[in-house]
Amino acid sequence: MKTDDPLSHLSYTETEVRSFLPTGWSLADAADAAGAWDARKKVWRTTVIDNVDFDWPLVVAAGDASSLGRLEALRRAFDRVFRERLG
Repeated sequence: MKTDDPLSHLSYTETEVRSFLPTGWSLADAADAAGAWDARKKVWRTTVIDNVDFDWPLVVAAGDASSLGRLEALRRAFDRVFRERLG
């Protein structure tokens, strides 16, 4: 990815993240609700807590965001976590 690429530092607002949280789920750390960009791995990550208090890592790759769009990539990341949680 080029350094001037707008997705080189992928980020989401707390509102965007909360809009995809299933009912009863929450963000793990209110101080870091918007997550963090990992430049080395080129992913954005945060942690969500399900309705029985298990922590789940939520990861969006920059490549997914550039090919699918930011919000669609976030939605799919939530879908992966939700399906993993259901087993």
